[in-house]
Amino acid sequence: MDLLLNTVQPYDWGSTTALPRLMGTEPTGEPQAELWMGAHPSAPSRIDRGSADRGGDGGGGGGGPVPLDQVIAGDPPAELGAATLRRFGPRLPFLLKILAAAAPLSVQVHPDLAQARAGFAREEALGVPLDAPHRTYRDDHHKPEMIVALTAFRGLCGFRVPLACADLLDALGVPALRSYADTLRGLPEAQALAEVFTAFLSPPAGLVDDVTGAVVAAADRAGPYRADFAAYAGVARAHPGDSGLLAALMLRHVELAPGEALFLGAGIPHAYLSGLGVEIMASSDNVLRCGLTSKHVDTAELVKVVRFTAMPPRVFHSRAEDAEETYPAPVDDFRLSRFRPRAGDPSFRLAAGAPQILLCTEGEARLSSAGTTVGIGPGESVYVPAVAEVSVAGSGTLFRATVGLDAVAR
Repeated sequence: MDLLLNTVQPYDWGSTTALPRLMGTEPTGEPQAELWMGAHPSAPSRIDRGSADRGGDGGGGGGGPVPLDQVIAGDPPAELGAATLRRFGPRLPFLLKILAAAAPLSVQVHPDLAQARAGFAREEALGVPLDAPHRTYRDDHHKPEMIVALTAFRGLCGFRVPLACADLLDALGVPALRSYADTLRGLPEAQALAEVFTAFLSPPAGLVDDVTGAVVAAADRAGPYRADFAAYAGVARAHPGDSGLLAALMLRHVELAPGEALFLGAGIPHAYLSGLGVEIMASSDNVLRCGLTSKHVDTAELVKVVRFTAMPPRVFHSRAEDAEETYPAPVDDFRLSRFRPRAGDPSFRLAAGAPQILLCTEGEARLSSAGTTVGIGPGESVYVPAVAEVSVAGSGTLFRATVGLDAVAR
């Protein structure tokens, strides 16, 4: 196993204090939005198998830390295992993060696998550079994701039922919203959601300003939508004049308690608003944005990818399996679980067979493999190649990320 040296992403919506508080470090005064753990090529974790205390070369070559994607490319069977390599090819199929949001992220949606493959092939055939600002598909992978709240966590996820959405628009008292409410009440669900959502992407002049004023005022009034309007008012303040506010009004406001999880599948529009959580996702850059961003919005492709169905957010708790608490997800790119050992508990074993990343978020975990023991504290993590078996002890909270192939994930 290898201690990971990880990158902190300084996105402007990030908290300046949440990650430092968890990791016990001094704030820099700059946003610290995401701590990445994995082999994503734009910010891979690094490992050092060549240092003296790790017992020889071990693939690191003795030259200092090496990006994890390079280590995996050097020996895919040993690093990933036969089943993972056969299913996903010579790449780590998941990315683990700690996400610390202090301001709303963009409203966005992710394609399914068929859409990603077709879209990527199309843009490759057109010769659109991978780094072009107007490029929509950066790779040919889908991007399901799941977040587990470490603190109270708020977001927007999935469409409201059209009638409920119409009632919410009426409650704002903006005359220009009446026609949209009528559409939501008068058409079948998918058609109603599609027509209003598409119209909100290119609203008439003045509508965003009118809605902003109404939402901010409504956030201070008693009523059944007060918490929702408070969330939307935060969106409006963080992104003044952005038409993404209108799309946000159509989405359900979600509040997670610590330990609760939210799964986000293909085609589900969503936006995180605030809070600290452990996020896992398929390793992909395919994001189609709907608003609350200065980045490219591909409206034509967006309406093909969005699922215009009103469905409740998939909020759930972990499922206990002996010492392991699993957060089930309907994909095989990743599997996330949590351990909460107490002082004096016997150690437990994590079998070999698949790549793993182990992340401590509270207390201390002691990890032993092949005669080496490593202690990790909050915000620290290790990578375990498929050939290695690990035993775990300590007192605190440890998250385990691996693939979702049942034959090798346990």
